[in-house]
Amino acid sequence: MSMKSRESKDSKVSISIGCDHAGYPYKEAIMELLEEKGFAVNDKGTYSNESVDYPDFVHPVAESIERGEAHLGVLICGSGNGVAMTANKHQTIRAAVCWNEGLASLARHHNNANVIAIPARFISKDEAVKLVDIFVHESFDGGRHQRRVDKISIC
Repeated sequence: MSMKSRESKDSKVSISIGCDHAGYPYKEAIMELLEEKGFAVNDKGTYSNESVDYPDFVHPVAESIERGEAHLGVLICGSGNGVAMTANKHQTIRAAVCWNEGLASLARHHNNANVIAIPARFISKDEAVKLVDIFVHESFDGGRHQRRVDKISIC
């Protein structure tokens, strides 16, 4: 079942998700996991395997976080790089490309990443689901890492 917006009324944490055509099958599996875990999921597209331009789906995810409508974001494309580069143009977004469990964990613990970028052509769907599960359940360590995160934004 694919819908443009799926929301869980009892959820405390809202997550926006978006992808291009390469990430579409992964997005559906990730959304299923997040909904099962009780998160409110806001699907920003794409809604098929048809070729699209990833920025058209990345900006709405980033903007939803900037407006406070979502706490975290999940982006998926072939390499993870395009979606991360686009998301990181937004001043308050810290998107991390993650392809293993350690990176997904450290992105949250050390970098306070608020968006995970998944490389669909380099990891399996099951691995992607596992990385998102880790990412959304980890928290920022603060301390010395806060000082570093504070130095990321230039404006």
